[in-house]
Amino acid sequence: MQRWRGLEDIPEDWGRSVVTIGSYDGVHRGHQLIIGRAVDRAKELGVPSVVVTFDPHPSEVVRPGSHPPLLAPHHRRAELMAELGVDAVLVLPFTAEFSQLSPADFVVKVLVDKLHAKAVVEGPNFRFGHKAAGTVETLRELGATYDYEVEVVDLFVRGEAGGGVPFSSTLTRRLVAEGDVAGAMEILGRPHRVEGVVVRGAQRGRELGYPTANVETLPHTAIPADGVYAGWLEVEGEAMPAAISVGTNPQFDGTERTVEAYAIDRVGLDLYGLHVAVDFLAYLRGQETFGSIEALLERIADDVKRSWALVEAYER
Repeated sequence: MQRWRGLEDIPEDWGRSVVTIGSYDGVHRGHQLIIGRAVDRAKELGVPSVVVTFDPHPSEVVRPGSHPPLLAPHHRRAELMAELGVDAVLVLPFTAEFSQLSPADFVVKVLVDKLHAKAVVEGPNFRFGHKAAGTVETLRELGATYDYEVEVVDLFVRGEAGGGVPFSSTLTRRLVAEGDVAGAMEILGRPHRVEGVVVRGAQRGRELGYPTANVETLPHTAIPADGVYAGWLEVEGEAMPAAISVGTNPQFDGTERTVEAYAIDRVGLDLYGLHVAVDFLAYLRGQETFGSIEALLERIADDVKRSWALVEAYER
């Protein structure tokens, strides 16, 4: 899969293509449906498929300080899109100047002059251009002028538990923030992931016999609510069953919020300085303080046992 940063990275000899545009944070099941349809349509037309996305998130430029928590960094989104069969990903730097483009100028500058769109595939609520003035109907009207077709794909709808609302990144972020990683997984189609570099912490876990990887998360990461979770610690492609703690470590009067993962029964791991991923499978309990270290150790042992059982029962 080709990856381009900015319009200038697109090869000059690039021909017709099928394009879909959006932030696509999380590449959740609704996104997968739209992107998958773009890939299929590209194959039908015998042209490549392209996903156009933005960095930073448009809201940060339009309303500084409003950057939403991110469900996946751009490199992770690209990996997920590649798995869906996308031929190229174009990340457009979203600047104040770019935000001023009218819908028609955006279509000409991006879809027509650079990507030579033969078809555009979007969800029903897609908006684009200055002040989000463009809609799928705008796309269709401009398509009649610039010789591309427009296809609209409905998003998945959650079942009774979700009140029948469409799968969305906003809903997923809310579930993650509430610690409902199982609900988030239902929308994402996979466990929610947090990434970062392993840094040195207080090393209390090591002293207690449960050494943890203290993950310095990427900026704007959507981090689950404080608590203990079952999941995986993925290092260099190996996913290890893990018990995960998110919070300030109230047992030891901590103040800094951290994400720490104990790779169950793995001895002698040296992870400092490595980029790792933590996948959240299930919420176990909230953060607590205990009357003694013995009581804390007893609870940790139970957390580890429950985490192992949940991970073993889940088919990845």
